[in-house]
Amino acid sequence: MLTQDQERLIAATAPVVADHLDAITQRFYPLMFDRYPEVKPLFNDAHQQSGGQPRALAGAVLAYVQLRSDPQKARDTLATVVSKHVSLDIRPEQYPIVGECLMAAIGEVLGEAVTPEIAAAWSALYEELAGLLIELEDHRYREFAQRPGGWRGKRRFRIAATRQESAVIRSFVLEPEDGGAVADHQPGQYIGVRLVIDGEPVHRHYSLSDAPNGRSYRLSIKREPDGRASRHFHDVLQVGDTLELLPPAGDLTLAEGNEPLLLASGGVGQTPMLPLARHALARGRRVVYLHAALDTEHHAFADEVAALAAEHPGRLQTVTVHERGDGADHNGRVDRELLARVLPEGARCYFVGPQGFMSAVDRALAELGVPDERRHYEHFGPSRPLDAA
Repeated sequence: MLTQDQERLIAATAPVVADHLDAITQRFYPLMFDRYPEVKPLFNDAHQQSGGQPRALAGAVLAYVQLRSDPQKARDTLATVVSKHVSLDIRPEQYPIVGECLMAAIGEVLGEAVTPEIAAAWSALYEELAGLLIELEDHRYREFAQRPGGWRGKRRFRIAATRQESAVIRSFVLEPEDGGAVADHQPGQYIGVRLVIDGEPVHRHYSLSDAPNGRSYRLSIKREPDGRASRHFHDVLQVGDTLELLPPAGDLTLAEGNEPLLLASGGVGQTPMLPLARHALARGRRVVYLHAALDTEHHAFADEVAALAAEHPGRLQTVTVHERGDGADHNGRVDRELLARVLPEGARCYFVGPQGFMSAVDRALAELGVPDERRHYEHFGPSRPLDAA
């Protein structure tokens, strides 16, 4: 627990740290990778190079400083961080590494302004945050391990089948190598994947694109031209190959209630929407399923969604949007006018896709009167504000 003097020092120096937090986090990652190269595989190089990961860390630190006086709100806000950590199998012994390197980065950026007293106060703050995260993550680990078919840490799965869903998206059905049961996940969640590429471990997260069935998981992965892991899935892995999975995680799950839903997706953002739609329809809810793709060739799961609509006549309305070509209900992009036509009254809205897509949908829904608590989204990469450039 921080002393009263440390509390005062944190309050006094927080604005200065906030002003330099981007520089601190930009310095933190190279420093940590240099001192502890064994942790580098846990991080996506593309997110490092884009600045997304440092910005996400800066946002989490700032959020905790601002919310720690409200413990429940702090826990709720950190849920996204906890989910990502669970899907990477982050362990308590890794937190001191982060603390050491974060304090070293603060010292390098702020120099002599960081007195021993200030350094001790921020170290104590970090230890408080780390303790809270360790507690929340341990609860998630234990809860999933106790489910039928659950586990803790890594579990080896075999590729049982593949299916090309569009020009760039392929599905992989994964079954446990040990032949045991598979714990149910919550529709809308993602899962951590550990691959070995050219002898090096690589960690990624992918949405679970099918409803839980107790036997297998399905990942549907877009081949990114510069994506090391996605190219490995598409170009190298075949039926019979194995990989390791971590427990499912993520908070883009269906809220209780009976209000109608708008599920809007762009590109591969459709993957969490499919199980969400099945889950909602099975509970008798009305769903408007809107999907935007580049064209027919890039439109994945069209047959699967059509079959789902046939199973639930009158309760599933599908809306397709293509930027080019024919074959969709609308041409162009998703905008406020289109959303105004298809948005059910009193709907709860879920949307996932590229940053620009999510920003446009979020802005339009806000203008149409959908309150914050009924707008749900999730980033496939590091989290950042939807209005970020």
